[in-house]
Amino acid sequence: MNGATDDVQQAIAGELRLMDPRVRSSRELAGRLLDPEFVEVGGSGRRWTYEAMLAELPDHPGSSADAPRFEPSEFSGVLLAPGLVHLTFETMLGELRTRHSSIWRKGDGAAGWRMYYHQATRVPPGVD
Repeated sequence: MNGATDDVQQAIAGELRLMDPRVRSSRELAGRLLDPEFVEVGGSGRRWTYEAMLAELPDHPGSSADAPRFEPSEFSGVLLAPGLVHLTFETMLGELRTRHSSIWRKGDGAAGWRMYYHQATRVPPGVD
């Protein structure tokens, strides 16, 4: 596996961990995967920062082990620059289909790959 492919795979692995209810419900575990400068624009249009996301993530959909879980598909990624990966993918959560775009940044030392930016867009029923 070449370096670019490995970096993309590391970002995808981080994305999948962030969909795990055990990670989503833990400020400590989720905090390891979000960059301190993290920003998200959610499907609702709301802007989220690192602190706001960590505070509210346990109450977000997909964060409870006994509720519907994210079903991801169509992962695609590209290395934008050394230590910077852009991913796109889709998820289903119950009947809600969402398209995602995220940028992952490799931190220094043990920090590893962390999500720097995330955008989610809800897909209306009937849209390809």
